[in-house]
Amino acid sequence: MKQKAILVDENLKEKFSGSFGKKAIIAAVVLLAVVIIAANCITIVEAGHTGVIVTLGKVNEGVLQEGLHVKAPFVQQVVKIDNRITKLEVETEAFSKDLQTVSTILAINYRVDTSKSYSIYKNIGADYETVLVTPAVNEVLKAITAKYTAEESVTNRALISDGLIEGLNEKLNSIGLYVTDVNIINFDFSEAFITAIEEKQVAQQKLLKSETDKQTAIINAEAQAETIRITAEAEAKANEIINDSLTKEVIEYNKVEKWNGELPKVTGNGGSFVSLDSLTDNNG
Repeated sequence: MKQKAILVDENLKEKFSGSFGKKAIIAAVVLLAVVIIAANCITIVEAGHTGVIVTLGKVNEGVLQEGLHVKAPFVQQVVKIDNRITKLEVETEAFSKDLQTVSTILAINYRVDTSKSYSIYKNIGADYETVLVTPAVNEVLKAITAKYTAEESVTNRALISDGLIEGLNEKLNSIGLYVTDVNIINFDFSEAFITAIEEKQVAQQKLLKSETDKQTAIINAEAQAETIRITAEAEAKANEIINDSLTKEVIEYNKVEKWNGELPKVTGNGGSFVSLDSLTDNNG
């Protein structure tokens, strides 16, 4: 009897443990399914983004703003669009007015209009930067650089930058893309053109030095002539003052002052000359 009782208890335990295990597995599966469904019902749109709802491949109008949102699980997908200012660096080539090749590196700052995020994704896709923005930059840059010579491109960087902003916004605003800033990182030209520019600058510097030396020589000559003129005027004025001061009495006085007390050795009379020494001897 005891052996039969033990066998019955063991059978009951096996049936109970088997039933409990099956229930636990079912409960775990149900819980996992609930978690998966719940996870697919909730989406979070990060700050600075909008969410575009795609239902079975169809893009819904309107967008989800920042925060927590509920969606239909498995049939709806939320594509996140970044609406913050994005930097795009474009390296491209264009031709100047004088047909010089201008290699340019541009930094473009742009943003996506939040209200048009769904239309951009619907009509262009998530890769709108490659499909739309970069080609627009190349097109507008070529149109602007064609207005300036290579030298003017360097000296008019601000005008070219402003022209790029204006031209890009004319092309992109209607789609929902707005360019806020354009920075020209670099303008580069061919080696031959750079050499020609350097030679031109050297020639201009030599010409400027020559003109400067010429002007300096003229100024020095004029200054010297002015000095001579002033000196001559001063001497003439001094002579005039001296002449005005030489009266007959002053002249006679100066003669007396300068006479050494001796009579002339020779004097003339009617074309003949007589030595005063001989007259003195005869008189003696």
